[in-house]
Amino acid sequence: MKIIKQLKIVTIIAAIFLVTACELDGGESLNGASTSSISDDLSRGELPQALTGVLSDMRVGISTNTDVLSIVGREYYYFTSSDPRYEGDVVVGNLNNNTFYVTTPWGARYATIKNANLVLEGLDNTTSDLSDAEISATRGAINTLKAHELLMLSNNQHDNGIRVDVTDSESLGDFVDRAGALAGIADLLASAATDLSAGGDAFPFGIPSGFNDLRKTDAVTGDVMAVMPSDMLEFNRALLARVEAYRGNYPAVLAALEASFFELDGDLRKGVYHTFSLSGADLPNPLFIALDQEANVRVAHSSFLADAEAGDGRLSKVVERKENRDASGLVGTHDVAIYSSLTDNVPIVRNEELILLYAEANMATNPMEAVAALDILRVAAGLPAYSGATTAAALEDELLYNRRYSLFAEGHRWIDMRRFGKLAELPNDRATDNVPAAIPVPANENQ
Repeated sequence: MKIIKQLKIVTIIAAIFLVTACELDGGESLNGASTSSISDDLSRGELPQALTGVLSDMRVGISTNTDVLSIVGREYYYFTSSDPRYEGDVVVGNLNNNTFYVTTPWGARYATIKNANLVLEGLDNTTSDLSDAEISATRGAINTLKAHELLMLSNNQHDNGIRVDVTDSESLGDFVDRAGALAGIADLLASAATDLSAGGDAFPFGIPSGFNDLRKTDAVTGDVMAVMPSDMLEFNRALLARVEAYRGNYPAVLAALEASFFELDGDLRKGVYHTFSLSGADLPNPLFIALDQEANVRVAHSSFLADAEAGDGRLSKVVERKENRDASGLVGTHDVAIYSSLTDNVPIVRNEELILLYAEANMATNPMEAVAALDILRVAAGLPAYSGATTAAALEDELLYNRRYSLFAEGHRWIDMRRFGKLAELPNDRATDNVPAAIPVPANENQ
């Protein structure tokens, strides 16, 4: 039996909804609608809860996924008293295809996609008073989120493959390799972009606070407006820029960035985020751990400090421990300190990454423009402007350096080293350790 079919189809209106992100007038319960009522005939009143459910589901398993990617990318180690397999299986690279670090990210992402498909089915069947523009806007937003989830899966599985077409749970599409998955994701983003472009000036629901950076200011009144379909389209194009960089299609990267929220001289933190809160109905940020813990701790890999240029302010993402932490021969002197509280947002995509994508897309055809983009990040980090060679190899190294330190512990390092053919350069601290090239497909996901 396939994991996708085994997943319990929870109510779209998940109990763990984004309280801080989406509030309804009158304090209505968000637990009223069922999956069948949504897929059979999605009503206007169910739309806010449906979107909130999908966004809430996107956060499930985020800590497991980030930990696995960061460990195999040799960004940090995760020592936890509850499960030694993080410093065992994951660091060794001997990944069991029937264990939580494989099945949790897989199951969580496909559960979100299942719920997104229920909303899309409901849109097809709706008898409500939703206009064509509102239906297009909603479909575009949901498919953009669905594309993100598929990209997360493909990043993990690489050429082990994923199913892109899972609309019919009784007749799932074939497994496709990395190239096939990225092509399918790009097509889905293109379809979503078409819908968002036809979506008019407003969504028929509120967009959660994690998208607030995309809001525009009214030129006449000065008021900050609600997130519009055109703003969601900028998020869609930002995701496409990432996908096209992974495909090595750099003209398409530049075109996508032009239509995204990319700003070469803009706020590096501007972006789209997962949000968290301490409300009993919501989730706290699972990536936050207080400093100097013993039982559970994320410690930076020693190479993150050793390889940094002197004065790189991005080293503030780690903090020296009062006492070193070691487990099974792995030693950590610095805690990962990206998040300072249980309510901190976690980025989905932000302008700093888009600047890096812009630099990457320009390296071969316009190396000086690539250097100018990288210098924005270097100067922001307290470093001098780049003064090295502008050969392809030198710029690639400089790009990867800045991606490493700008996007530390956000799940990019392993993917970057793999796509540039440099996995063998990731360090192993023990003779038994290895860096895997992909996460295996879960054992009971019949291929």
